[in-house]
Amino acid sequence: MEKDVESKMIFAYADPPYIGQAKKHYSHDERCAEVDHKALIAEMCDRYDGWALSLSSPTLQQILAHCPNDVRVASWVKPFCAFKANVNPAYAWEPVIFRGGRKRTRKMPTERDWLSCGITLKKGLSGAKPKRFCFWIFEMLGMQQCDELIDLYPGTGVVGVSLEEWKKWKSLAERTG
Repeated sequence: MEKDVESKMIFAYADPPYIGQAKKHYSHDERCAEVDHKALIAEMCDRYDGWALSLSSPTLQQILAHCPNDVRVASWVKPFCAFKANVNPAYAWEPVIFRGGRKRTRKMPTERDWLSCGITLKKGLSGAKPKRFCFWIFEMLGMQQCDELIDLYPGTGVVGVSLEEWKKWKSLAERTG
């Protein structure tokens, strides 16, 4: 699954409607029916060099049952979250399952398997991810500028926009050393 630093790799990121939430949040869009996570995971394993999948904490066990044994679970911790009446503890983190990616060298920085950053507000779509979250995904997968990332559920388009910005940042960092 892992390739060396020089090879172009193709990655996927999936942020589908979370299990049980499609009708509640996306009923206006007929393309956003409940997702077959078993089929989605199988497709990502077959087609991509590495991938990341966002999900809700209540569905982690259910979705992990469809994953191969070599996946890892990372945590996006939200310092600010919506507190709901009669819900304790609050849902203040989201799991991200990831698999594959580029093998790290000693010269490459090591990314943590957790991120603490705020949520986005008023982006036009429930669950839109912040730019810092996207950068974290790219780094966890060991992406390089030459790599391609397929956003399987583009929503607001923030992943694609963030990828272009991240590639420019990466290029500048390499030139200035």
